Amino acid sequence: MKKFFLHLKSIPISKSQVLVLILLTGAFCAGSLLGKATGHFLPGSHAASVSSANTSWGLSFQEKGKRPIGNASIEELAEYNAYYAADTDEKIIYLTFDCGYENGNMPKILEALEKHQVPATFFVVGNFISDQPELLKEMIQAGHTIGNHTMTHPDMSAISSMEGFQKELQGAEDLYQSVTGSAMTKFYRPPRGIYSSTNLSMAKELGYKTFFWSLAYVDWYQDKQPTKEEAFEKLLGRIHPGAIVLLHSTSSTNANILDELLTRWESMGYSFGSLNDL
Repeated sequence: MKKFFLHLKSIPISKSQVLVLILLTGAFCAGSLLGKATGHFLPGSHAASVSSANTSWGLSFQEKGKRPIGNASIEELAEYNAYYAADTDEKIIYLTFDCGYENGNMPKILEALEKHQVPATFFVVGNFISDQPELLKEMIQAGHTIGNHTMTHPDMSAISSMEGFQKELQGAEDLYQSVTGSAMTKFYRPPRGIYSSTNLSMAKELGYKTFFWSLAYVDWYQDKQPTKEEAFEKLLGRIHPGAIVLLHSTSSTNANILDELLTRWESMGYSFGSLNDL
């Protein structure tokens, strides 16, 4: 600011012009401070579209019981047929699981889902399809949706060509078709949530809808599973209307708490929907 006024001294302008410049500068500074203090973006302060750079999906929880702010807004993602939550005040939850491999937890998970009549979407990796064909059929028979989590779970944002991108999705599709005799639902979840606008555009071009999430927690470390209390702190404290919840089926904690978790969500007034409804 000091340098700014020193520079003004060398320019022949009137006192009224100086006053206008001071007021404009003050307004700009106040706006910047407000944006930082509230944690929200001010109009025009962020890109109008999803970044072309490789990005890991992230969330910022601002208020208990309210939808968190994502790396991109619901409106920005809609351009790519992508979602991270439903834009609603209705107390509805969309439950999803990422399935990298079977860890002995699926029977408990399926039992809890059946008990509460909850439709879930399972995003499966290629090896899950090939290693667990009968379990996969059981999941489908129970009315759950199977989504595409790619063939080999790579960083998809590192794949720049449509040919390479399609190969990862098509590989899982073909394997699913060979096991079930049916076409795979074109729902896609980027491995590790890493994405770019190019990836989202390619998925859309291939007829896919991309699903991120608005609630998840650290449940994937097999040698460091969260306690029941730690899980409930996150999954109950951060639930919100229209939430797309991500859990990992490999988590023994998730398998052990799911029945009670669904019961407690229901006691909070929540019901469960299918991603197909979006």
